[in-house]
Amino acid sequence: MKKLINKFRQGRIAEGNLILILLVIIILMSIFSPKFLTANNIRNLVRQTSIIGVVAIGMTFVIISGGIDLSVGSILGVASIISSLLMVNGVGIFLSILISVVVCTVLGVINGIIVFEGKVPPFIATLGMMTAARGIVMLVSDARMVAGLPKSFTNFAQNNILGMPSLFFVWLLVIIAAYIITTQTVTGRNLFAFGSNPEAARLSGINIRLLTYFIYGVSGFMCAVAGILMTSRLSNGIPTAGTGYELDAIAAAVVGGASLSGGSGTIIGTVLGALLIAIIRNGGNLLGINPFILQIAVGVLIVASVMIDQKRKFSGK
Repeated sequence: MKKLINKFRQGRIAEGNLILILLVIIILMSIFSPKFLTANNIRNLVRQTSIIGVVAIGMTFVIISGGIDLSVGSILGVASIISSLLMVNGVGIFLSILISVVVCTVLGVINGIIVFEGKVPPFIATLGMMTAARGIVMLVSDARMVAGLPKSFTNFAQNNILGMPSLFFVWLLVIIAAYIITTQTVTGRNLFAFGSNPEAARLSGINIRLLTYFIYGVSGFMCAVAGILMTSRLSNGIPTAGTGYELDAIAAAVVGGASLSGGSGTIIGTVLGALLIAIIRNGGNLLGINPFILQIAVGVLIVASVMIDQKRKFSGK
């Protein structure tokens, strides 16, 4: 219990540090690029961040448990293509979305079954799912873009509510729900206990099997939500949608303070991590910085975050 409390405090410290870093970067960007704090740029930034932000929250559940999910980008693509194909073939918008969510959640649960029942390391299990799911996407779509989606669906991502993109409010609902689950429920406490010491969690009476299914199911569900949002934003079903998102989601969680060894991480930290990475890329583009240099900077940020986590862990602080 004391160990969990210490990790909780470390998470709050990491969040505070990220907020300070974000404020400094925002101030610097606003000084060097007058376009940075304009309403249009802020809306574009939020649109770009909301989709990967939803995926990153699902990834945070997995990382806290001590696992990893490399299949998130491919499962997002499954949601995009399935929902698109259903809609263009006359299925209602709501039913199309519901079917996509169910399919992607089931794919996530299958990851959990493979990890728990098959004793397959999460890296390998989700790597296999990543490849298989992307194959499914290419097969059912014939590797072609799906166009002709209903206007009422595609207009959703383009609309603003109270001056902010509608995608932001979906992300906000996901943030609130995930925050409540991880901080106010027994499931959330079990999640951290499982990530800290799986054997101790099992001996204390936690149903590890169902918890594993739940964790990867949540990740699949988040991918479905993100895939539907992306489809609405792009107005098409894209077979390659979500490619590389697994790396961005892991980066957001790790930069936000989640430990790849499990047992620590916060939803707010992941949100801040996603915003930090997005602001670096967005501000860099406004300043005309070579995008490859920005990619290097994000990579250095990820490595530095992991090094800080490892140093803190081995120092016992």
